[in-house]
Amino acid sequence: MQLRHKIAALSILPLLLAVAVVCALVIVQNQRLGEQQAQLIEASILASKQAELKHYVEMATSIIAPLYGSGLDDEETKQKVLAALSRFSFGSDGYFFVYDRNGRNLMHPRQPELVGQDLWNMTDPNGLPVIQALMQSAKSGEGFQRYTWQKPSSGQFAAKLAYVVMLDRWGWMLGTGLYLEDVDQAILKVREEVSGGIHTTMLAIAGVALVAVLLVFASGLTLNVSERRLADRKLQALTQRIVSLQEEERSRVSRELHDGISQLLVSIKFQFELASHELASGNANALTTLNTGVERLAGAIGEVRRISHDLHPSLLDTLGLPAAIGQLVAEFEQRSGLKMLYSEDLDGETPDDAVAVALFRVLQEALTNIERHAAARSVHITLNGDDAAVRLRVLDDGIGFNPRRLDNIKGGIGLRNIRERVEHFGGRFSLASAPGCTVLDVTLPAQVG
Repeated sequence: MQLRHKIAALSILPLLLAVAVVCALVIVQNQRLGEQQAQLIEASILASKQAELKHYVEMATSIIAPLYGSGLDDEETKQKVLAALSRFSFGSDGYFFVYDRNGRNLMHPRQPELVGQDLWNMTDPNGLPVIQALMQSAKSGEGFQRYTWQKPSSGQFAAKLAYVVMLDRWGWMLGTGLYLEDVDQAILKVREEVSGGIHTTMLAIAGVALVAVLLVFASGLTLNVSERRLADRKLQALTQRIVSLQEEERSRVSRELHDGISQLLVSIKFQFELASHELASGNANALTTLNTGVERLAGAIGEVRRISHDLHPSLLDTLGLPAAIGQLVAEFEQRSGLKMLYSEDLDGETPDDAVAVALFRVLQEALTNIERHAAARSVHITLNGDDAAVRLRVLDDGIGFNPRRLDNIKGGIGLRNIRERVEHFGGRFSLASAPGCTVLDVTLPAQVG
């Protein structure tokens, strides 16, 4: 083999090895992010469904309250309650069910063949004793239980989430449930998109590698300092593109999650319909029912804003970084009860979108650590900068920790994430902590690229 061929081989092999390592890292990181996004979506949808189920059961108990609260325990009163519950349904597969303490079914509007049967020892396809598990959840007060049940509309078994409560005086268990196919579909969609993103990224890396190999041959098998700097810039651009894709994916998920809140709005609709019925009948409880519906509507609006803001703060796109941080601080103060002090002075300067997103995520991580681990009473946040750099400073009066033992303390992962974000932009990161005072100081260049 000629010397120039050996030089070419020695030039190309490290390049190919580096590309393979980058591909492996990209695959692992994308899969990890995909699983995190899937878990986030699943948790958000399940939380929405839990809230919806609670609303349905609250409405059901409010409907039967006049009969159950009358103090009558005769069979006629109980049959009236069962009849009222059997007429109350939602969607194609939404209904209420009632069991006594011994597991005997008292009402099942979609599967009337179960009424009167002792189902105490009945198990689902996974071997779970369904009625026993539901009864235990109702008695413990937790209320929520997942299991597999035959879906009335299709006749097929599907995963289901139920919420149950006890009517103690009669020894009844009242509950309803929602099927979870939409959760599985959302998770599957995220994983398919992650897989597609990995494939696209691999093609991009392969293209970059091919171009680099051709450049090696075309340049006379010589690598100089300028060529190495060019390769570094390309790698940085590729890494920045991956980060940008992650933020774009979060924005997309944020928009899609708005649709999931519609199920919560269904329960609000039923509340207003109940208020309308009570108004028409002259029921004195109509105003209370209407006010409850309005409160739940406000809660639904707040839930939409919270989910959207957590995934991608819209104020970053509209009003900029100071306003987005101000909203984050206000929401954190309301949720945590800590005293928050926030001041900013950017002199009208607007940092790059990527820098704004990075600083916002840094503050999110910092506030999460403070809430979980610091036991603080107050937090002071300052944001200032000019056309060259932007500085974010977070100070709390918590219990403090030893920054040198970062790997062994709670919250260490979040702080490492902050450090990695700062290092990616070539910024400065400092952390000082003592009992009663912890200071996180981050400075990033205002413009990148």
